[in-house]
Amino acid sequence: GEVMKLVFRQEIAEATTAGTRLVTTANRLYAPFRTLVHEIAKFGIIGMISLVIDVGLFNLLLFGGGPLTNKPITAKIVSVAVATTFAYFGNRFWTFRHRGRTNMGREYLLFFFLNGVAMLIAISCLWFSHYVLGFTSALADNISANVVGLVLGTLFRFWSYRKWVFPALPDDAADQDLANRDAVTPI
Repeated sequence: GEVMKLVFRQEIAEATTAGTRLVTTANRLYAPFRTLVHEIAKFGIIGMISLVIDVGLFNLLLFGGGPLTNKPITAKIVSVAVATTFAYFGNRFWTFRHRGRTNMGREYLLFFFLNGVAMLIAISCLWFSHYVLGFTSALADNISANVVGLVLGTLFRFWSYRKWVFPALPDDAADQDLANRDAVTPI
């Protein structure tokens, strides 16, 4: 009985040590990517909320009996502008809040511009699939625009926002001070 208890305790201790080493190794491997993983998750959440705002507002404006009934282009422009504005503020103050800041007006205009580039990426995928490859079914159009184009556009947005809209903080103290002053400068 006593020998079995000792063997059992030793096996538990060894398993605990192995488990601790595994967790330590996993944490060490995850640490360099922690910020990136969190940014990607937050970016995805903001993107999904923006999509709901865009689609919901578009349908409300177009079919809600208001002044934009039967004006789908205007309704879409308004819904995209509102959703993009939400996405900018969500990304600025949540997703990338730990990154460098510049003048809000500059960031906002650049954010809209880069969204336009991402939209061109999705449209280019649709154009290539539809007109070059000849895939003209509704399914093919949706896959090229709303799967392939959306994924490529989203990857471009994430990369470009991190690079140009919300850049990494500068290493130099004087540059950090300048970036902090720019960040609080109103539009």
